Amino acid sequence: KEVGINTYLFQIAGIFESRLGGFFYFCVNLKQHRKSMIDFQKLPSPCFVLDEQLLDRNLAVIDRVRRESGAEVIVALKACAMWSIFPELAQHSDGATASSLAEARLVFEEFGRPAHTYAPVYTDRNIEAILDCSDHVTFNSVAQFERFGQMALLRGISCGLRINPGYSPVETDLYNPCVPGSRLGIPAGELKELPAGVEGLHFHVLCESRPEHLRLALDAVEERFGRFLDRIKWLNMGGGHLMTHKDYDCDELIRTLQEFKAKHPNLRLILEPGSAFTWQTGYLVSTVEDIVENGGVRTAMLDVSFACHMPDCLEMPYKPAILGARDPEPGEKGWRMGGNSCLAGDYCGEWIFDRDLQVGDRIVFEDMIHYTMVKTTMFNGVAHPAIAIVRRDGAIEIIREFGYEDFKSRMS
Repeated sequence: KEVGINTYLFQIAGIFESRLGGFFYFCVNLKQHRKSMIDFQKLPSPCFVLDEQLLDRNLAVIDRVRRESGAEVIVALKACAMWSIFPELAQHSDGATASSLAEARLVFEEFGRPAHTYAPVYTDRNIEAILDCSDHVTFNSVAQFERFGQMALLRGISCGLRINPGYSPVETDLYNPCVPGSRLGIPAGELKELPAGVEGLHFHVLCESRPEHLRLALDAVEERFGRFLDRIKWLNMGGGHLMTHKDYDCDELIRTLQEFKAKHPNLRLILEPGSAFTWQTGYLVSTVEDIVENGGVRTAMLDVSFACHMPDCLEMPYKPAILGARDPEPGEKGWRMGGNSCLAGDYCGEWIFDRDLQVGDRIVFEDMIHYTMVKTTMFNGVAHPAIAIVRRDGAIEIIREFGYEDFKSRMS
């Protein structure tokens, strides 16, 4: 599909940046040029905004991995369920993966094909509807497969089991599925035999990880579950493959997948990244509505909330980048950003700007499309950010705005 000249400029910039150090500043300026083309004052505040040209850059990388590795790459909705871009994602992926009935329905209805579905637990209340929307279903335990597997097999659905290979590079326990006592996946010692009807195995142990971590994960899978690999049809390697990060070695990822495929030619290899599709493709636009100073700390009070709209900033925690701002040097006193909920800890910071902030200034948080909109809440009834897309020609399209009825309809 034609994705525009800017896609190829981004690719060329990446080559220059990695191979011709003398052109480094040219490349950085080219990559940053799109940001200066967006007039953030024309967007509502608060607002999530996705840039199609930045999305194109990621899709080009993902297409290369699919083409050269021979692996299938499917979209994980848990990172981004922005279904207005599903037509684009569908053309540059091999399907989508769901973790619930709602996600499976969204894949089936808006992605236009059945979902690869994995949920930690299925129930009598939702299994029938999930099967209606899926062509692959992975079970978290043998007991769940014994309870619902035959229903899936009678519909011709390919069934799998989630395994726990006992390895994960993730250091934050909240995101590590292999911590002691984990409820996710079957440990090797508990899977003595492969139940009849199981056609695939699934593991998910990475999070914004590199290809060397995938290689270590595959080594752990072969060591602990290798006896099953010649008896199944597919191996789903889960998400966390951040192949669109500027420092990610896609050559190494492709080699790893090719080598594993050569050892196990009977297997369909499946990756289901979430963040990689929408990594650094957009922003959360906000406005300074007040300035508060207490004990020498200056806080810019915004019309967005870290607790409601950027929860990973508090849970992970991590500090997002702000357009036009930088981290303080030792001894510098910067600005704290304050959220608009009544949670005492609804703040993050600090940042240095080239001038003192004023009421009315726009604060634009970067990389706010993946794992943001899908995790927002309406706690306190705070206004939910609008959703917008900056099209390839620079036109701004407001996809949706939210109001009182959206909050009220969630209550009873």
